[in-house]
Amino acid sequence: MAFVLDNSVVTGWYLPDQSTNYSQTIAARLESDKALVPALWQQELANVLKTACTRGKLKLETAREILDTLGTLPIEIDTGAGPGQRQLFELAMRYKLSSYDAVYLELAMRHGLPIATQDAQLKTAAIAAGVGIL
Repeated sequence: MAFVLDNSVVTGWYLPDQSTNYSQTIAARLESDKALVPALWQQELANVLKTACTRGKLKLETAREILDTLGTLPIEIDTGAGPGQRQLFELAMRYKLSSYDAVYLELAMRHGLPIATQDAQLKTAAIAAGVGIL
């Protein structure tokens, strides 16, 4: 079954201080399932890698290898009509989320998919919104 993949899980695949059994279990799940991410995921991912490089947590070449590897995984970027500003604002306010996390919640709601996240607030919001959690 497909699922929405939050960047909080992906960072656990390549930053040791963010790695958990959960993040590794979700990584293994991609061997048989596909993940859906919002277009925002690309910017978040690039920023996390850039920050890790500038803080000395990752070497530049390692970050490039991570991007190459992620490009081979069954992670589909949602290119459909996403939520409007008002809808994101309302979701963020209702569930006390950042607008960035509201994008992931909206994607899961729109596609009727469970979400994989390590973010406690997003998990709480997903449960309150009736979205399944992996």
